Amino acid sequence: RHIIAIAFLAGVVEAFYGPAHESLYPHLVERKALVSAVALDSSLWQGNRIIAPAIAGVIIATAGTAAAFFVAGIGFITMAIVLSTLKVPPIPRTQGTSAARDLLNGFRFLKNNSIVAFLIGMTFFNSFFGLAYIMLLPIFTVDVLGVDADRQGLLMAVGGLGALKTTLWLGSRSSTGGKGMLLIGGAVTYGLALAAFALTSEYVGNYWLAFALIYVMGVTNSAYMISVMSSLQMLIPDHMRGRVMGLFGMTWSFMPLGGTQASAVANFIGAPFAIAIGGFLVSAFAIGPALINRQVRNLGTLLLRGEQASVTSD
Repeated sequence: RHIIAIAFLAGVVEAFYGPAHESLYPHLVERKALVSAVALDSSLWQGNRIIAPAIAGVIIATAGTAAAFFVAGIGFITMAIVLSTLKVPPIPRTQGTSAARDLLNGFRFLKNNSIVAFLIGMTFFNSFFGLAYIMLLPIFTVDVLGVDADRQGLLMAVGGLGALKTTLWLGSRSSTGGKGMLLIGGAVTYGLALAAFALTSEYVGNYWLAFALIYVMGVTNSAYMISVMSSLQMLIPDHMRGRVMGLFGMTWSFMPLGGTQASAVANFIGAPFAIAIGGFLVSAFAIGPALINRQVRNLGTLLLRGEQASVTSD
């Protein structure tokens, strides 16, 4: 029971930390550096995705599971101390509103801003459909590809390596140029690569082909999700940032539910087809709005104007 309680409290804390974390970027760096800031921050997570499991394995092997959690706790405490020393410019706060009203205002903002709603929708589709394969990966490695659990770790690692490569590349860029194409193209390619991974695992059964496709998935997923995050930072006004980024953070909580729905669908049509459908849906959502919404098609131009306006005001 205490583990469930701790997990619940961790989720509550994350619900506050996530939106606050995302809302700080524009107050710490210039708008023209937002892409680099978001990418470099993401590179830390992607790097940990590769390194942390190996470190945890060594700690567990030498000192036990409890020691690994203890070291992780020390890391969070250290980060909290570092954050407490951060100098943030004064941020205006809205007075006399409730959390429910703030949430409602966030939905109203999305209703009146189709491009921001599209970006939030991209995150939802990524969490609910695009990342559902992670929960079914053991089935792919053992039952579909016919390899042992060690090879599963390699698949996860190469996905993280691809994502890390993309974040480092985006972190070195100094402009938002080409962001629209990177976002749409990355999402479409990721969805198709995910579907190809699922279907070739079923009909070809080649581990190294799956290995290569997972790498492509890591590269493209990182490209379009970093583009989503940095685009939101450019487009959302300061007085709405916390509310909208709160909704953005909520979309990530759908990832476990996405895994659940994929598992349910897999019971009827098999895991490869369940994952392939998710990949096609991610691609379709990226293409559909781009075809019918001019603002989505002109996202790159819109972001470039925002960047130029911020430079002019500076």
